[in-house]
Amino acid sequence: MAKAAPSILSADFVNLERDIRHLKDCGADYVHIDVMDGIFVPNITIGIPVVAAIRRITDLPLDVHLMIDRPIRYVEEFCDAGADIVTIHVEADTEENNIKALEMSRSKGVRAAISVKPGTPAEALFSYIDRNLVDMILVMTVEPGFGGQKFMEDMMSKLRTLRKIIDLRCPGVELEVDGGVNLTTGRICTEAGANVLVAGSALFKAPDTAEFIRGIQAMV
Repeated sequence: MAKAAPSILSADFVNLERDIRHLKDCGADYVHIDVMDGIFVPNITIGIPVVAAIRRITDLPLDVHLMIDRPIRYVEEFCDAGADIVTIHVEADTEENNIKALEMSRSKGVRAAISVKPGTPAEALFSYIDRNLVDMILVMTVEPGFGGQKFMEDMMSKLRTLRKIIDLRCPGVELEVDGGVNLTTGRICTEAGANVLVAGSALFKAPDTAEFIRGIQAMV
């Protein structure tokens, strides 16, 4: 069964508490929070105070995706704000600093995750997997920065490669996909090995949110 991680980037920010509580009622597994700094990606979204506020109104696991430059500077603060998972990008800093950032999350009792942009090969993640530094890997199926983009199906070869490596070396690691996910593309992702699906625009525009989430969770 796949896990549903609705991205609040597509929620109604005027009624964010309402929307997040509704996700809980609809059976979502995670709340996916996209943090963008206008440097690593060409957009600015939310930061530490909003994550802390969301933590106060839900007990759903907070899946915090840091699309920011040099995330080592802020990982501990996002952990302290209430994140359950903190994802950094392999491209955002040196390998040395990325390792330190992942270790910071773990030291705070938070699950450590790492992500790759579409142009980054799966091999960029192998050293992190071999060192047992990650609890989740996130594959972007759009260029990060904005919601509502078209799904990049050519990323499925990367997913299949990572699924093989995970199964061989660290079977407990989750494999997440973010970008253009709906009930059709989501099935393509799970068939390629993903078990956590981030959905934004398609989920929040669905006539029945609970039905959409159940549709994701039914994928194997």
